[in-house]
Amino acid sequence: MSKIYLAMLTLCAMLPAAVAQTPAPAAPAPMMPPSLPPAFVVDLMAAQGSAAFGAQWKTMEAKIINTKPIPDALPQYKTAYDIEPHAGESGFDDSKWPTIEAKDLAARRSGGHVAFIWYRTNLTIPAKVGDFETAGAKAVLTVLVDDYAEVWINGQIPRRAGYPSPATIQGFNMPNRVVLAEAVKPGDKFQVAIFGINGPISAAPANTVWFREAKVEFYR
Repeated sequence: MSKIYLAMLTLCAMLPAAVAQTPAPAAPAPMMPPSLPPAFVVDLMAAQGSAAFGAQWKTMEAKIINTKPIPDALPQYKTAYDIEPHAGESGFDDSKWPTIEAKDLAARRSGGHVAFIWYRTNLTIPAKVGDFETAGAKAVLTVLVDDYAEVWINGQIPRRAGYPSPATIQGFNMPNRVVLAEAVKPGDKFQVAIFGINGPISAAPANTVWFREAKVEFYR
């Protein structure tokens, strides 16, 4: 039996395992937002601003739950912890969540200490906001959550290991500036889920989770 034939048999035997171990699709690479002043800004914490995008805000507290440790955990780890719900995922059903007004993004939520709050909405790009025509503009979602936030867009956190990733935690009371699209079109839709975190987590602070700002910036 030739070495080539043996190699082919070995490869065929490995194929099912290779298929079974196919990794999940990679998160989209982050795009860096412009540093220049925007051409136009819409305040999502104002009723008129959120209404321009058809945004209906919903919120729910996330809780820490017990779960099984990962398969290759050291033997002394008999349990592990997760967050529930995983509300950043695409298609997540938030139909039973309470709806809040845009201004209530500023409401102080949670009982303090180690606390996590989800905020969800859908944004639809309008043809015009006031006199500003959106077609072809770069759109950036900017949120500043006290104290940290992670931003999910269409079921993903845009990120890349070792590179700046604006959708991930940026620092204590630092804004997340996430590019929605390089050039939007009227009617473009974006599912937005924001995971607000009370911090520093290791200090279990006696404060709450709330928005300092939420806006869409347009750049030409």
